[in-house]
Amino acid sequence: MTSTAPKALQGHDAGETPPTWPERLRRFGHAPRQVIGLRERLVPPYTRPSERVWALLGVPPVLRDGLARRAAWAGPLLVTLFAGVLRFWHLGSPKAVIFDETYYAKDAWALIHQGYEGDWPKDVDARILLDPSSVPVPHDPGYVVHPPVGKWVIGLGEWMFGFDPFGWRFMVAVLGTLSVLILCRVGRRLFRSTFLGCLAGTLLAVDGLHFVMSRTALLDTVLMFFVLAAFACLLADRDWARRKMAAALPEDEDGVLRPDVSIAETLRLGWRPWRIGAGLMLGLAFGTKWNGLYILAAFAIMAVLWDVGMRRTAGAVRPYAAMFRRDIVPAFVSTVPVAIGTYLVSWSGWFFTSGGYFRTWASEGPGKGGDWTWIPSGLRSLWHYEYEVYQFHLNLTSGHTYQSNPWSWIVLGRPVSYFYKDPASGTDGCHAAAGAKCAREVLALGTPLLWWAACFALLYVLWRWFFRRDWRAGAIACGVAAGWAPWFLYQERTIFLFYAVVFVPFLCLAVTMMIGAIIGPAGSDERRRMVGAVAAGVLTLLIIWNFIYFWPLYTGTPIPMDSWQNRMWLDTWV
Repeated sequence: MTSTAPKALQGHDAGETPPTWPERLRRFGHAPRQVIGLRERLVPPYTRPSERVWALLGVPPVLRDGLARRAAWAGPLLVTLFAGVLRFWHLGSPKAVIFDETYYAKDAWALIHQGYEGDWPKDVDARILLDPSSVPVPHDPGYVVHPPVGKWVIGLGEWMFGFDPFGWRFMVAVLGTLSVLILCRVGRRLFRSTFLGCLAGTLLAVDGLHFVMSRTALLDTVLMFFVLAAFACLLADRDWARRKMAAALPEDEDGVLRPDVSIAETLRLGWRPWRIGAGLMLGLAFGTKWNGLYILAAFAIMAVLWDVGMRRTAGAVRPYAAMFRRDIVPAFVSTVPVAIGTYLVSWSGWFFTSGGYFRTWASEGPGKGGDWTWIPSGLRSLWHYEYEVYQFHLNLTSGHTYQSNPWSWIVLGRPVSYFYKDPASGTDGCHAAAGAKCAREVLALGTPLLWWAACFALLYVLWRWFFRRDWRAGAIACGVAAGWAPWFLYQERTIFLFYAVVFVPFLCLAVTMMIGAIIGPAGSDERRRMVGAVAAGVLTLLIIWNFIYFWPLYTGTPIPMDSWQNRMWLDTWV
C-alpha cells in the first residue's frame, strides 16, 4: 500500500510535525545555542561530572559534592607530583656545565656571596666540577647582560645544596614543577573544567622543551614561571571583578540578574589585590630577562579589554568610555609602577655594594657631573649600564651553530643541543655492541607531536577568537603572541628556539581547547561524545608516547648510535 502522506512527512506519521533543522543536526552532535543568563555570563559556573560518571564509579550521592570540591586541587596536585618526579629524577645528571649554565650558575654563586657578578676565569668549569670549594669567587666585576632575578633564583638552590649541577638546577626544577600546578589551575579557571585544567598541566609535564629547560640552569624557565604566574593573577582578578559587578547589579522579582547602564558605567571596583600580584610577577619577569617588558605591555592591554567586556556585559552603552574613566588609571598604577619598583628592588645587591660593573660610573667615573646630578648617582649608573646592555643585545649578530629564525620555532625547525658525548661500548653507561658507539645528548626539543598539534590548535584558537568572539581564545593567543612575536623584530640577532619555553604553557592551553572541542560541546549525544573522547584520548596518548620515545634525548641517557639517528626526524635536528 502506497503512503498518501506528503513528501515532507515521508518516514513519519501523517499527524507528526517533520523534524526541524536543529533537531536533524542534533543527530550529528550539534547542540543548539543555549540562552545564558546574565549572572552566568559574568561568572560562568564550573562544570560538574554527570550523574552517569558518578554512577559508573560507584560513588554514592552523599559523597559527590565533597569529591568534586576536592578534585579541584587533588587533580592538579597529582599532575604536579607526576611532573616533579620526572624533573627531579637524576637532576644532577649529566654532571657537567651544559650550554649557558657556564654563565648563570657562576653568576648566581657570585651574587649570593658578594651581591654582584664576578669576572670568572675562562677555564674554571672543570675545576668547579672537581672541587668547587677550591675555586674562589672573583671580586673583579663581571659584565653581564641580563637582570639579576633569575640568577638570584638559581643562587638560592646553590646556597641550599652547593655549587654543583644539582644545586644550580634545583630551583629551576622547582619552578618548572610549580608551573605545571599553576597551569592546571589556570586551565581549570579558563575552561571551567577540572578535567581540562589537569589535561593542560599534563601536556606541559610531558613537553620536552619545558622538561629540559626545567632541568637546566638557564633564565628562560624562571621567566616562563613568572609570566604564567602573572597570567594566573590576571585571570583571578577577572573573576573577582566580574563577581563584584554581578553583586552590584539589580535582580528582578524572580531573582534574575538584570543589566543596569548606570551601575555598569560608574561602578568603582576599588582595591584589586590580584592585579597588584600580577604587577609583582611581571616585574620579576622583567627582572629576569628584558623581553618580559613586551609581555607586561600585552597583558596590561588584555586586562583592560577584559574590563571593557565586563562593563558591556553588565549593560554599559559606552563601555570603552567607562573603562577609561573607572579602570585605566587603577590598572596602570597597580601594574606598571609595581613592576618597575620590583625591577629596581631586584638590583639591591648591585646598589648596596660598590664592586658591581659600572656601579661607580656616575659617582667616580665618566658620568660624574653634568646636568643630571639631581638624580642619585646609583640610578644614573644603572641607567648607563642598561643602555650599554641594550646596545649589546641589539648588535648581537655573531653566528651560532644552533641559532634559528622565530618562524621555525613552532615546527621545531632547529633545536639546541646542550650536551653531547659519544662514549664507546662499555663506557659511560653505553651498552652498544662491541666496537660500536653510543650517543648521549641533552637536546632542547619540544615533544614533536604536541608542537605539531599546536600548529592546528593555534589556527582553531584564532578562529574561535575572530569568529566566535571567545575571550578564552583571545587570552591564549595573547600569551603566545606576547612571548613569540617580539622576536620577529630582531631576526638579525642571534636567537634560539629555547626562548620559546616562555609561551609553551599557552600552546598547551591551545591544544587543550582544541581537544575539548574534539570531545564535543555540552548537550552532544552519547555517540558524538564517545567518538570525540576516543579521538582526544588517542591524541593525548600519542603525545605522551612521543615524550617517552624522546626521553633519552631529554635526559642524556646513552643509547646506541642507530637509535639516536632514528630519533633525528628532521635533518636540522642534527
